[in-house]
Amino acid sequence: MVQSSMNIGNFKLLAQSGNARRGQLTTAHGVVNTPVFMPVGTKATVKAMTPEEVRDLGAEIILGNTYHLHLRPGEKIIESLGGLHRFMNWPGPILTDSGGFQVFSLSSLRKITEAGVEFRSSVDGSKFFMGPEESMQIQMALGPDIIMAFDECTLYPATREQIEQSMDMTHRWLLRCKEAMPLKDRLLFGIVQGGLEPDLRKKSLEAITSVDLPGYALGGFSVGEPIQQMHELLKIIGPRMPENKPRYLMGVGTPLDLIIAVDQGLDMFDCVMPTRVARNGFLFTWRGIIRIKQAQYKEDPSSLDPDCTCYTCRNYSLAYLRHLFMTGEILSSRLNTIHNLHFYLDLMKRVRMAIEDGSWPQFRDQCITQFVSPQWRTLRQNQA
Repeated sequence: MVQSSMNIGNFKLLAQSGNARRGQLTTAHGVVNTPVFMPVGTKATVKAMTPEEVRDLGAEIILGNTYHLHLRPGEKIIESLGGLHRFMNWPGPILTDSGGFQVFSLSSLRKITEAGVEFRSSVDGSKFFMGPEESMQIQMALGPDIIMAFDECTLYPATREQIEQSMDMTHRWLLRCKEAMPLKDRLLFGIVQGGLEPDLRKKSLEAITSVDLPGYALGGFSVGEPIQQMHELLKIIGPRMPENKPRYLMGVGTPLDLIIAVDQGLDMFDCVMPTRVARNGFLFTWRGIIRIKQAQYKEDPSSLDPDCTCYTCRNYSLAYLRHLFMTGEILSSRLNTIHNLHFYLDLMKRVRMAIEDGSWPQFRDQCITQFVSPQWRTLRQNQA
């Protein structure tokens, strides 16, 4: 349902516990309850899932990727077919990444200048150019509710000089993004960079938030850095972000990352982890991580998680899930993904409830104790 233009972009805080915040963001296609985890639908699909299934799991907002959708099928085709919402039959809010992350991840296929980035297509090797203006034009044609500014995500490790040059370019690009995006029903979020340098993160935050925008994001994390350094930087930067705007931590992360980030005032999260590791047989439960290929489950008639209410746990045994995985059946990816997304979305539902009812400190500590066990710590290096 399309919202009134008067309310689009409104962010309302409903409750707070320490730095942790419970809020609501109004977009053109509905209200997003925060803190929120956003399933990643890079190519207009959350892998192995139908949009209806993702919605039924409780997801309110999903992601698409500008770079990949520009390559295939192309924003003009999507626009001619009614925009991304109609194209993929998703009625709720959509956020699109700007293509800036591909500046980082496809470093061997691109050349950066002040004007923008010359990419070599990962599909057919052809060259194309994307700068701030092009990114905005592509995203506006796709038709999402939230549009991310075009930025440069610094490689890790990087020198301080490299980080500063990248950060300053991101600031200049943001001004061009805002100028190139006149649509009032789309919400442009700026992205704070600065690597792992606290003073540069503060400098970037000051520069990005000097531009009045509906929301702000922290980029450049989960790119190979020691994760403890990210957690420490979140403590410094998270509470300094504008109180009256949504705060988005991009591309992060494990359940522990989410809990620590919420505790420092972050509101929005996305990560491919729950869907990616599902396809590789890693399943999240409150009892720990189950690696479904292990022989101990070969004849196990019990459910994956007796306390879970997802479709997978209600209907299938560990023995069957192992059989599907070991035989390479497509249904394995589907059932595993249903469960892992349910886990993440249910975790965030519990987070919101704990902030509302005042039990956040106890719930936070319970989660941290749960998620620092050795098997959770090794998850990132094994599968992320």
